[in-house]
Amino acid sequence: IGKIFTLPADVSFVDTLAAGLLERLEGAPMELAAATVLLPTRRACRALAEAFLRQGGGAALLLPTLSPIGDLDGEELDFTAGSEEPGSPDALEIPPAIPEMRRQMLLTRLILARAEAEGGGQPSPAQAARLAAELARLIDQVRTERLSFDALADLVPEELAGHWQVTLKFLTLVTENWPAVLDGQGCIDPAERRNRVIAARIASWRESPPTDAVIVAGSTGTVPATADLIAAVAELPDGMVLLPGLDTALDTESLENIGDTHPQSGMVRLLARLEFTPGEIPVWGATGTPGARSALLRDAMRPAGAGPASAQEAEITTAIAGVRRIDCPGPREEAGIIALLLREALEQDEKTAALITADRGLARRVAAELRRWDIEIDDSAGRPLAETPPGVFLRLIAAMAVEDAAPVPLLATLKHPLAAGGMATAEFRARVRLLERAALRGPRPAGGLQGIAAALAATEGNAELEPWLTGFSEIAAPFLAAVGRRAVPMRDLIAAHVECAEALAKTDCEAGSARLWAGDAGEAAYAFLGEMSDAAAALGVIDGRLWFALFEALMAGRVVRPSHGRHPRLNIWGPLESRLQRADLMVLGGLNEGSWPPDPGTDPWMSRPMRAQFGLPPIDRRIGLAAHDFTQAVAAGEVVLTRARRVEGTPTVPSRWLLRLDNVLERADLKDALTAGQETVTRWQALLDNAEPIYIKAPAPIPPVEARPRRLSVTQIETLMRDPYAVYARHVLGLGALDPIDADPGAADRGTIIHDALDDFLREFPDDLPTDAGDRLLEIGERSFGSALARPGVRAFWWPRFERIAAWFVETERARRAGIASTATEVSGEIDIAAPGGPFTLAAKADRIDLHHDGGLSIIDYKTGAAPSKKQVTTGHAPQLPLEAVIAAEGGFEGIAPAMAAALAFWQLSGGDPPARETVADSDIERVTTAARAGLEALIASYDDPDTPYLAQPDPDRAPRFSDYEHLERIKEWFARNREERP
Repeated sequence: IGKIFTLPADVSFVDTLAAGLLERLEGAPMELAAATVLLPTRRACRALAEAFLRQGGGAALLLPTLSPIGDLDGEELDFTAGSEEPGSPDALEIPPAIPEMRRQMLLTRLILARAEAEGGGQPSPAQAARLAAELARLIDQVRTERLSFDALADLVPEELAGHWQVTLKFLTLVTENWPAVLDGQGCIDPAERRNRVIAARIASWRESPPTDAVIVAGSTGTVPATADLIAAVAELPDGMVLLPGLDTALDTESLENIGDTHPQSGMVRLLARLEFTPGEIPVWGATGTPGARSALLRDAMRPAGAGPASAQEAEITTAIAGVRRIDCPGPREEAGIIALLLREALEQDEKTAALITADRGLARRVAAELRRWDIEIDDSAGRPLAETPPGVFLRLIAAMAVEDAAPVPLLATLKHPLAAGGMATAEFRARVRLLERAALRGPRPAGGLQGIAAALAATEGNAELEPWLTGFSEIAAPFLAAVGRRAVPMRDLIAAHVECAEALAKTDCEAGSARLWAGDAGEAAYAFLGEMSDAAAALGVIDGRLWFALFEALMAGRVVRPSHGRHPRLNIWGPLESRLQRADLMVLGGLNEGSWPPDPGTDPWMSRPMRAQFGLPPIDRRIGLAAHDFTQAVAAGEVVLTRARRVEGTPTVPSRWLLRLDNVLERADLKDALTAGQETVTRWQALLDNAEPIYIKAPAPIPPVEARPRRLSVTQIETLMRDPYAVYARHVLGLGALDPIDADPGAADRGTIIHDALDDFLREFPDDLPTDAGDRLLEIGERSFGSALARPGVRAFWWPRFERIAAWFVETERARRAGIASTATEVSGEIDIAAPGGPFTLAAKADRIDLHHDGGLSIIDYKTGAAPSKKQVTTGHAPQLPLEAVIAAEGGFEGIAPAMAAALAFWQLSGGDPPARETVADSDIERVTTAARAGLEALIASYDDPDTPYLAQPDPDRAPRFSDYEHLERIKEWFARNREERP
């Protein structure tokens, strides 16, 4: 028993350990230097080294050897690098661990080969790579538990579900194929090597026990090989085991009922193997006995069936001193409150603070919130490589190449801060903006850089862009060509990808490699690509078109950890990192079910009974480990527990540990003791972002009459009625909207093309229609569509619609020709109207005017979108056709004698089912025409009044469905509040 100790949860493990070792070996610096301390992770080793520096007051120290037993990232254990003593790993010639990237590639190749051999659905390389990562995790689990895959053969009885049989068949990859692959590589799995290294070290110690101190500290012994190591250290002459936060006061009932989800379950199993009980383990050094907080946690975590808790109100009141709980409205508020708490801690000299959370999203949000105070916090989990500037740049380049330089991924790549193309970055971005406006807005150009070059050549005034685009094409073309091949060696793809990225990152004064691979993120990206290149031969040849998905799948899970430049007193720790460390303020965030503890999920390979039969630990054991980390952290002096009540609008469930604490407090009539005062912090966070609201009124510009338009078309008259501000923006300010990027042909483009086709057809056949009129209209349509048919969206979606429109139009036209004397199309017309501000010109271009034999006119408007309803025309809300009838009555249309309209109609040419529909605007033509004329005169007179403003959508019920100027009108900022106050 004198070899095994525990450090209570309410002390800082590494600081207490460092102080104890310095006290024990005081005056014997060489003995301290000769000692070996084995810790769970490499980060724990760094934390202990820093603790030695703190305890030594900054004085020079000869530190003991600090070695990781093996962390959750699979870092291998190697105690004696370079040693030649008998029994050492080197002497035993243990094969190296296979690199993770190479293992994933080799497993990916096995999965693809198996799928090809069996036929059926063939997974993509990206899907196979993700499956390979899961398979690698299963291999590590099995090797960690020192099991054999041979037992799989007897695992699934024939009567079980068919999908388990399929899974078992798939897992023959690791039973039949994987061992041979490893032998061919001369490697073994990382977990297997860790087992062998630990076994070799144990054998060496037993053969020749070390005379210097060996200490295993901070491990709970959940890994079998680690448990063996702990047992071996306990047998050494100067060996010692320090367990973290062992509850030595667990009673017999608790020990009899303890389950896998209990925080002490792992160490209880370890001690049972060593033939001890928790009550027999002494507290190390002069740290004293566990305090009231530990007793409260013991009661809160008491196993079911162990009887009621025994804590009294006074004891609980003492235990919860220094503990607060804040239930936040949502994740954004939780992150803001935590950031405020961390920032407040910095107001006290030398006070340290840490956020402990398993929620990576929360950690990133808190880090972002702290930047408002220019604070960069050290996050132990790092930042995903895929989200760093070089990672994003490499992903964008891959996406751009796979999508053959489509406008959106191309612009995303060229507008990235690292893109320069050998020029000054400002000049390069100016060229990109010019290219965007000249060739990339509107419908997508033809495929590839050649299509963009052709679209650019078709525009005027952009000759200076052509050499620049040629230069970029020379940079990107090799990579695009490689990606376009159906079979290309993966190493060639990586090389082309890197070459393209470096060339594109080059500026006029700095090499691309210097910019791209700089800093922690750049070094991590370079290392990632190097590992990919080294392992590329394992996967061999792939389809280049699938490169982007495979690249993202392989980058998933890679993180970047900053090497410097973070705040020295603030940290973000994961639960494992917090086990051995302590800050003055500990904020435990994300305490919801599914976050902390995490959702154990389901094993993709085996059911729970199958895991038990195979020998793998229960999935719920992860919850026990998380519970131990929680109790270690919450036992600190000053603790804040936070959670979000809702996430994405959905109510959350508090962590089971919070509920257990609530139960204990409620029994002692202290239910609200932890949440007292949380409103203050919540209010601070709300005030931080919510300044005094600024209420704006709807825009109502009043330009001088001489600046107002004196000529409008009939469609713009309708806009003036529905949204006057849009007329102001267009005709007074001269603002026009840009086409969207990579747009499906808009209503205007479709309308123009279809109008032109029908106009040309009617002009070519003004009298009788030929027998093959449908074919002739399609020929004319091809001419009207012209180069637009080279655009994939037009060819795929709108040409088939035009074919249906053409068939309907020819059939309808044959029926109409008998009652028509002549037809005029695309007829321009205008009239002048006397107004207070001077003559006002009303202009129009009628799609079609048919002259009947009786002298009447039919005015027809083609609509490729929605047509106005008869009610809208009658009430004057859709005045286009009535105003065209006004122009026709006054002889305003070129070549058409004055005449009253006999019919007003819309032809809605959708190309759908049905392909077209005729809507009669109104049967009382004279009434609607007279009303339209009177309404127009009144409207013009009102805007000739210098006090009349151009309002933004004055009547919401009549507002246009679409407007290019809504963002300028800032409707969402004023509409809801000012609706009743608007003029």
